[in-house]
Amino acid sequence: MIIAIDGPAGAGKGTLALRLAAHYGLPYLDTGLLYRAVGRLMAERGLDLDDPVAAGAVAEGLDPSHIAEAELRGREAGELASRVAVHPEVRAALIAFQRDFARRPPGAVLDGRDIGTAICPDAEVKLFVTASPEVRAHRRTDELNAKGRDVDYARILEEIRERDERDAGRMSAPLRQARDAVRIDTSALDIDGVFNAARAVIDANRP
Repeated sequence: MIIAIDGPAGAGKGTLALRLAAHYGLPYLDTGLLYRAVGRLMAERGLDLDDPVAAGAVAEGLDPSHIAEAELRGREAGELASRVAVHPEVRAALIAFQRDFARRPPGAVLDGRDIGTAICPDAEVKLFVTASPEVRAHRRTDELNAKGRDVDYARILEEIRERDERDAGRMSAPLRQARDAVRIDTSALDIDGVFNAARAVIDANRP
């Protein structure tokens, strides 16, 4: 069983994916970390993130150890990922990795931007997890403030809107809801509410 979870940044899809993977005993892949790793490596090597050839070369040489770094969870890495993800060369280098992971028995839970539309269009379960930009910005601001960082809500909201526009407007596999995906809006739901809603969908579609 392949569970594909898509949605914008900050909607809670990663938290949901981890919990679902544990509940159903399936491997989990945060596909966004692949792009974050490429962006991070390019920045560390002083490469132009807007150079598709250079970005593709870095993606082709990506090692699994590169996606285990805690630094990839930060906001900066997320912005870098969004920039390199627009390059078809990067996508071509990472698609095979993701599909191979998903197709190994007994299946997998993958979350990202285009899992249900491009990576695993035949997934048994497709979820589109979203929330309003305002809610996502508040969550991100609270998260960073709790870590001792003084951040401005208005700036975080602007960054989220810019990233949404960039992800939805890219030429290659833009962020969008698959036609057969079930939409879950987490704006007014807590973690348990989101998990229960997703589990109901999955259980109804299990073989």
